[in-house]
Formats: sequence, structure tokens, C-alpha cells
Amino acid sequence: MARLAPGTDTLLVRPAAAQDASGVATLLGVLGYPCDRDEAAGRLRALAEEGQQVLVADRHGCLVGLLALDIRYYLPLGGPTCRITALAVSSGEQRQGVGRMLLREAEQRARQAGAARIELTSGAQRAEAHDFYRACGYEDGALRFLKRLGA
Repeated sequence: MARLAPGTDTLLVRPAAAQDASGVATLLGVLGYPCDRDEAAGRLRALAEEGQQVLVADRHGCLVGLLALDIRYYLPLGGPTCRITALAVSSGEQRQGVGRMLLREAEQRARQAGAARIELTSGAQRAEAHDFYRACGYEDGALRFLKRLGA
């Protein structure tokens, strides 16, 4: 678990727990994927069953950020890779180091798992997020294609 330096405001990065569902729902809404507490609780359970991790940034008991990551064996690389599937920081906490702290913790966990790289996808419309990722050392990578399946 990561913490800010001594003498600064307390921010704890820790694994999400079932009781965090309400805060997770709020942060998913910030990201553009609104859901209620019960749905967020179900998503947390599903990720845990899949072996994925959700980290939260907790400031005095209030969730101000979240990051979901998945470390899987990647056939082309012949080893594990880490994929960040969600990163959200509450609007009042943006540009305060919360996102960087979450990314650093994810990178540390990926290294510990032997991952060869870490990657993420960000919507084309999220220009500020792209600038943030570049400032954190991430580079533009592969072009992503998607096809929606459903009713």
C-alpha cells in the first residue's frame, strides 16, 4: 500500500473492499460509466473472481480515486503483461497527485508479477487524460478497434 510522504495530507492507496462499493460507483460515474452501489459491488466481486485487482485512493475514509488492473499471460510476448482497465479521480482531486500515485502502485504490482509492460486504453475524446499519461511516461501505442456486440 502506498502513502503520501510524511507531513502531507493522508492519502492511502489500497485494494478495494466490498464496503467501498458506494465510492466505486461514484468514481465510475466520474469516468462516464454510472452505476449504483449494488451494481458496483457486483462488479468488484466479478473482478475478484477473475483475479483482477482494483485499487482505491482513500483520503480520510473517502474514496477519491480508483484503478483497475489485470495481469495476464500474453501470447505474443511469451509472458505476463498488465492492462489498466479503469482509472478515475474525483474532479476535486485531479492534479493533486492521486492519479500518479495510483499508476505508480499499479506499475509496482505489474513488476512484482513479472509483467513485461503495462498498457491502457483511453477514449479518443480524453485529450487531458492523454497528456497526463504521456507526462507519466506512457507512449502512444497500437491503434485499437472495437465492435459492439449486443442487442
